[in-house]
Amino acid sequence: MDPRRNPYTPNAGARPPVLVGRDDQLEAFDVLLARLENGYAEQSLLVTGLRGVGKTVLLGEFRARAEAAGWVAIEAEITRQTDFGTRMAQLGRRALLHIAPKARWKDRARRAAGILKSFTLTVTSDGALTAALDVDPVEGQADSGQFVEDLADLLVALGEAARDHDTGVVLLFDEIQFLSSDEFEALIVALHRTVQRALPITMVGAGLPQIARLAGEAKSYAERLFTFPHLGSLPEDAALEALVGPARSLGVDYGPGAAEAVVAYTQGYPFFLQEYGKILWDETEEAPIDEAAVLAVRPLVDARLDASFFRVRVERTSRAELEYLRAMAALGTGAQNAGDVARRLGKTSAQVAPLRARLIDKGLLYTPGYGLAAFTVPQFDRFLLRSPPSEGSGEGR
Repeated sequence: MDPRRNPYTPNAGARPPVLVGRDDQLEAFDVLLARLENGYAEQSLLVTGLRGVGKTVLLGEFRARAEAAGWVAIEAEITRQTDFGTRMAQLGRRALLHIAPKARWKDRARRAAGILKSFTLTVTSDGALTAALDVDPVEGQADSGQFVEDLADLLVALGEAARDHDTGVVLLFDEIQFLSSDEFEALIVALHRTVQRALPITMVGAGLPQIARLAGEAKSYAERLFTFPHLGSLPEDAALEALVGPARSLGVDYGPGAAEAVVAYTQGYPFFLQEYGKILWDETEEAPIDEAAVLAVRPLVDARLDASFFRVRVERTSRAELEYLRAMAALGTGAQNAGDVARRLGKTSAQVAPLRARLIDKGLLYTPGYGLAAFTVPQFDRFLLRSPPSEGSGEGR
């Protein structure tokens, strides 16, 4: 069939043609904004899930809904390469100018600009970020040099400015697990301060499953400040609709058992469904798409995922780290005990603990329970078992 009309979108963060199975999360976000608009406190959201389950897509939906409701939505991806204080100064400036252009500022917005200036000078020692705002810093606000206090001053000021201009601000942070403990603590304290003042400013973060634990470690009251919606694979009916719906809209049907075979093989993971659907469309000459076509293209699907989705992660590991991952995969699906992995490698837990820690730090593993580790990438064990042992390692031992 014509690849130019292929409706499937296996791209990072790309909205699928049919967004299904996420109604609960979308409803929770709508409730969050509505309660803040009405002056009620409501918990912010930290969305967790493995790679490829649609966390970034969901953040995009949140942005669209926030903007439709008249809110200011500020998006950012957290990285270890960018100083978080400087990034918050940039995002604060963007939020303030979206709340209202300078010519229409009310008193609270002018004060927020001065506090932003203080914050910027504190975290960068350079007023370049706020030079165009032409304001003086507000003494005693966001200038203590204690990031945890200064960030709270900034978010409170932005929340007050937003309320003064009959709007609200939602910060949408992707890959939030890359925040350091101190940065996470500062963000939690700042949000707590805005909750105490019933201000229309909130945050939705998205990241790997360990962020619930990281939040709790950063601040003991985090579990009361956030809810932690978890995104997993799609239920079977939603997965079938995600696969069949895009093709049906273009007059292409799936034959008996075909769509079910795709859903079973992909286990309902959204990215895998899109990848399988795209290859099926390109490789099938005419409708309907039958089960024979599904089986025929399966090696192409595996090869595509291996060469991109999986390989890019393996290339970040050393040979020793890759051996650890392979030992985990050989033990079976699901979380594995650190002692079992060590024994399979013929070593003690203490000897392989640094490897495990590095793999967690690189975002390839997470810890669902004490002494356990699991892959952050769906079906990563399947990939490791079918790929040659020599493949992957882009680093030395």
